[in-house]
Amino acid sequence: MKSELSDSASNTAIPWHALEIEQTLRLQESNLDNGLTFQQVSERLQQYGTNELREFGSRKPLSILIDQFTNIMLVMLMAVAVVSAILDLRAAQFPKDAIAISVIVILNGLLGFVQESRAEKALAALKRLSSPKVRVVRDGRIFEVEALELVPGDVIFLEAGMQVAADGRLLEVQNLQVREAALTGEAEAVHKRSAGNLPENASLGDRINMVFQGTEVVQGRAKVLVTATGMQTELGKIAALLQSVEAETTPLQQRMSQLANVLVTGSLGLVALVIIGGILRTGSFKYFEQLLEVSLSMAVAVVPEGLPAVITVTLAIGTQRMVRRQALIRKLPAVETLGSVTTICSDKTGTLTQNKMVVQWVRTPSRIFKVTGNGYAPIGTFELHPPDKDKSDSILSTLNKNSYALQYTVESNIKEAVTAINSNDYPELELLLLTCVLCNDAVLQQKHNEWEILGDPTEGALLSLAGKVGMKQTSLLNQFYRVAEFPFSSERKRMSVICQRQDRNELTQIFSLRSSHLTPHPQLLIFTKGSPELVLELCTTYYVGTSTSQILDDDGVGDRFAAALHTELSFALSAEKRAYILEQNNQMARQGLRVLGFAYKPLDAIPTDERSEDTTERELVWLGLVGMLDAPRPEVREAVAQCQQAGIRPIMITGDHQLTAQAIAYNLGIAKEGDFVLNGQDLERLSTAELEQQVNQVNVYARVSPEHKLRIVQALKNQGKLVAMTGDGVNDAPALKQADIGIAMGITGTDVSKEASDMVLLDDNFATIVHAVEEGRVVYDNIRRFIKYILGSNIGEVLTVAAAPLIGLGGVPLSPLQILWMNLVTDGLPALALAMEPPEPDVMRRPPYNPHESIFARGLGFYIIRIGIIFATIAIALMVWAYNYTQQSGDPERWKTMVFTTLCLAQMGHALAIRSNTQLTLQLNPFSNPYVLAAVSLTTVLQLMLIYVAPLQDFFNTHWLSFPELAICIGFSALVFVWIELEKLFLKYFLTR
Repeated sequence: MKSELSDSASNTAIPWHALEIEQTLRLQESNLDNGLTFQQVSERLQQYGTNELREFGSRKPLSILIDQFTNIMLVMLMAVAVVSAILDLRAAQFPKDAIAISVIVILNGLLGFVQESRAEKALAALKRLSSPKVRVVRDGRIFEVEALELVPGDVIFLEAGMQVAADGRLLEVQNLQVREAALTGEAEAVHKRSAGNLPENASLGDRINMVFQGTEVVQGRAKVLVTATGMQTELGKIAALLQSVEAETTPLQQRMSQLANVLVTGSLGLVALVIIGGILRTGSFKYFEQLLEVSLSMAVAVVPEGLPAVITVTLAIGTQRMVRRQALIRKLPAVETLGSVTTICSDKTGTLTQNKMVVQWVRTPSRIFKVTGNGYAPIGTFELHPPDKDKSDSILSTLNKNSYALQYTVESNIKEAVTAINSNDYPELELLLLTCVLCNDAVLQQKHNEWEILGDPTEGALLSLAGKVGMKQTSLLNQFYRVAEFPFSSERKRMSVICQRQDRNELTQIFSLRSSHLTPHPQLLIFTKGSPELVLELCTTYYVGTSTSQILDDDGVGDRFAAALHTELSFALSAEKRAYILEQNNQMARQGLRVLGFAYKPLDAIPTDERSEDTTERELVWLGLVGMLDAPRPEVREAVAQCQQAGIRPIMITGDHQLTAQAIAYNLGIAKEGDFVLNGQDLERLSTAELEQQVNQVNVYARVSPEHKLRIVQALKNQGKLVAMTGDGVNDAPALKQADIGIAMGITGTDVSKEASDMVLLDDNFATIVHAVEEGRVVYDNIRRFIKYILGSNIGEVLTVAAAPLIGLGGVPLSPLQILWMNLVTDGLPALALAMEPPEPDVMRRPPYNPHESIFARGLGFYIIRIGIIFATIAIALMVWAYNYTQQSGDPERWKTMVFTTLCLAQMGHALAIRSNTQLTLQLNPFSNPYVLAAVSLTTVLQLMLIYVAPLQDFFNTHWLSFPELAICIGFSALVFVWIELEKLFLKYFLTR
């Protein structure tokens, strides 16, 4: 008989969080006390499989290796090697050309294999989040089993320090807090409860009666009913998303493929032209084999064999420079891709902000204090801001109601200025700060000259706040002993502690309280903090501890009245005052602040009954509000402005609340007043087409889920944007992999996010992304520079080789081996040196180049053809002269060595001239890139060794040249350098005119 579970519970769409416990147990056919039977466990293991994440669709290493040799340029080289080997063997010669070409093909293939065959470790990192052991109830007994053996319907136990092994519905809870940052992006631990009736559409972060695989229990314990295992868990859904995202080729890879297609097509066209032209010229196939040799040399000449290695080394150099700027590149092509980024989607917490809660404002019932300082260091100041005289209940209004004739002038001489204050003059502030310290479970400590928090960051911010006026936690805890507490819970949304204090003399050494609530001095005090609305409901009075220094008049009446009143300044909370406090709370919330309310009262005895909180936390005295913020990093505002100046659009995508996200975005300049903020629930209602329209206008997204992030990235890419996406949690991994550049956090990031990313921020700082973009632009500019250098030279080689048979010269001027030498060494070393060229001054003051532009865009293609023709013209002129000259000498093959040498040395002049498109070489500082000078010198020496060192002569088939012949080669080769410099002068004159 088919079970109800098979029909219902297996349906992953069931909203378990919206069901009551009894209904959940019934659907899972489980029992609260006894769990499942062993027979049920066995059946469900067969039905659902083991509780593990599965891998699918991965490429095998052999497949990756074979793919490397499908590259069109390598295919052409392999064909050349085969034909060359056949021709050499027919002529009874050692096939060294074929062997050399084969070695290059194999090396290039292996280089590509190494880059692409990095094992996909993101799924392995996800698997590590699973708990290896778990306690479970089966057949009424408790067992410890492998997490792999869990099935839906199992009843398991959780306690502090454990990782949750499966998704589950909470059955029983004792003060449970779970850190779900890996899934939701929220840094703060979530307080869990077992009650049901949550909305069906509640977001993952709001499902407080559920726990999820891969999260961590911070505090408390619980009994849980497993509702999903393996790939059906929220973690499993992310794993499926991660594996469904297909890796796309980067702009550089696309451009290199385009380049290969153009070169091979052009080469085959020239080969056909040479063979057909040669046959038509001779009128027979008599010279077919010679024409074929020419074609082989042309095919080798057209392929820049050294280019893959040069690009790889250039990208590697770029990665080293980026590491020095705190950006670790995991995938080499990402270096160049960064330079083309048009949109940066950034998380908020820790990237745009400091990931440190810092108190910004304190509002007592009569005053407003602006708090300065940075981070958790207890260093800063309180600045008094004028209270709102129209709305706040002043002391004057209260005194007038009591018929005391006082001329009250609160800070009447302060207009908009602020004044640094002494906390001793403000006892209401002291009492609030005392509550901040005592109603607190965190510890603020200094370690290696850095202040850090052990515990909740929010509570740590309160300790730092009190420390700024000298209130030290250690001293106060010696004076106030906690004897009872009512802990925070998601239902209560507040925390209270009951403290017993020492005698008055010791107390006055710490702070000066001027409230009759402490006279006579009770030994017990309750301090409360929590949601401002809920704490305010528990209060009947509010405390205004104004000192005599703030009650002023010409006759000193204030002093006399204060003495007569015994500074009793606690007043009943009127409806108007309550409304004003709530308005203050809303005003701070709109600024993106997290707001806490504070209260206290004296007690006569320690409560003993279990529900004493209902009676003890009543008739409290309201102390005020504290607003704190995860403050923006100080350098990020400038980085955002630099992004916008560089034509890059920064976008904030966060799981945080809309008001908080909006306030941070306004502060940093990511969004402007009036800009629309799209939250996760609204995003879910948008179709793909509607979202693609929205992404061009929306700069801030709040309360988003993993699927939302993925959809946003996809929509931006569909709009033609090249997207960089930051993230730190497991939930970010699919979007990181989908983005053109996935950027993980090095400090707070999970292993999963790092393995799915292209780049890791070692300092979790948005400004580092901007630095990396700058480096990426420099790398791309340098790649274009040496591609101009390499291909301009190669076109010259091809045209020179093609011209030899067409103008009737005997033999091929360059052998495949000599061409390989030029393409690997003569091209390669200077090209690497050009990759070290420093950035142009305007590199971050221009928009990003179109990521879909051709490699030949912006004049590069015309330059290559133009300079190639100049190369060929000079080389052909030398070749004709040298051929006629050497035919009359005793070594008629010497003309080939002269052509070989001229082409090689001409490339040295080309490397010197190409460093700048506008400045003459003489105007450049030769030591701004000393690598070019070194590469040119070394390559020239190596070329001369090929001519004058006997073993190298034999291997490369070169001939000894006399000094006049070498001088002629140098003279012809220098013409290339002169031509490029003259072009610069012409362009400068033309632009000036």
